[in-house]
Amino acid sequence: MNKLFVGMDISLDDVKVHILDQDGNDACSRFSVDNNPSGCNILVSRILDCCNKYNIQKVFIGLESTSVYGWHIQYYLADHACLKPFNPSVTTFNANTVKAFKKSLGDLPKNDWVDAFVIAEKLRFGRLPKSCPVDFRYLALKRLTRHRFHIVDSIVREKNYFLSNLFLKFSGLCQIKVFSNNFGAAATEIFNEFLTLDDIAARPLEDLIAFLVDKGRDHFNDPNATAKLLQDAVRKSYRINANVNDSLNFVIKSCLDNIQYLEKQKKASEKTIANEVKGFKNQFLCLTSVNGIGPTIAAGLISEIGGISRFDNDNALAKFSGIYWSEYQSADFKAEDTYLKRTGNEYLRYYFIQAADQLRKYCPEFSQYYARKFNESKTHKHKRALVLTARKAVRLVFALLREEKLYKPPAMKGDDCKY
Repeated sequence: MNKLFVGMDISLDDVKVHILDQDGNDACSRFSVDNNPSGCNILVSRILDCCNKYNIQKVFIGLESTSVYGWHIQYYLADHACLKPFNPSVTTFNANTVKAFKKSLGDLPKNDWVDAFVIAEKLRFGRLPKSCPVDFRYLALKRLTRHRFHIVDSIVREKNYFLSNLFLKFSGLCQIKVFSNNFGAAATEIFNEFLTLDDIAARPLEDLIAFLVDKGRDHFNDPNATAKLLQDAVRKSYRINANVNDSLNFVIKSCLDNIQYLEKQKKASEKTIANEVKGFKNQFLCLTSVNGIGPTIAAGLISEIGGISRFDNDNALAKFSGIYWSEYQSADFKAEDTYLKRTGNEYLRYYFIQAADQLRKYCPEFSQYYARKFNESKTHKHKRALVLTARKAVRLVFALLREEKLYKPPAMKGDDCKY
């Protein structure tokens, strides 16, 4: 079978292309095209010319992962009707993979043309990751789940920024646990009601209690004790200059507005995801049959996995998600401590860890496993146990999606109850 290897180095404006035949010779002169539909048509035309010239049966196309710059051209080539007879395989390489392979080729200079050649040579060398089939349903769902990921990440950063400014204004509130949540209704209303700490200190205890009961919607078990803790936090807080206080009031209220807006956007994105994931009914039902995997986590797993048929076993899925460990062995020595590889799909790893965190709370099988690993760990107990539980969740998710069956809890040792 005659093969053709197309290496591309993609930037915002253009695409550098180097094409090799199966013997490693240049199939044509290297060339550059614009990164737009017209440029893609020229690229397809040049690939077809090489296919006809060398009687090619299979085309391999490779590119380095470069943010969103290669997104359009990747799926354009994989779905192009004229290339279908040559069964094109499009592979996106991690930048570290290309860099490591480049070192094996000797002391090569660093420029875009050389990078395109290295990618083509890597394609010719083989041992490639499995090519992802083009299914635009997964792409649509992936954009939504990644957008929600972005919103959640923005909420976390905004909350951390808020807490740093909160310490400057009201240090005692950060040091003393007055409220269970400093982003709750009662806590945030303090900054609308009281402009300075002295305003809180001057308010009688009865008024503070009434304020907490009203703003907290009667959720406080002991509003009297909470009001006293609030007064204690005021006494133990630093006092700041009036000009700085006014600035901090603006910053804090702005942060709270941002958080409130982002929370609304998160709910809106989850509603849209729920509608989009209906197109994956069987997969969705299989995953949500597990007590602990909710609609959002299930949608994230489905979109990032992109079809379980891509993976031969759960080890391949774990490696793709970056939940696997290195090995260091030489002769009779084998290291006991190994580190977690973090070179896989960060979004998929996030959803597996989120799933593990929920499974340990609601699924006895995973609760027992998490507890055992937690007790075995000497340091970073929660993190280590959670990642190990996530690896166990990979096996569960792979089995459910591969067999398309609902989850049936195993019988637990020493536990005859049904769950």
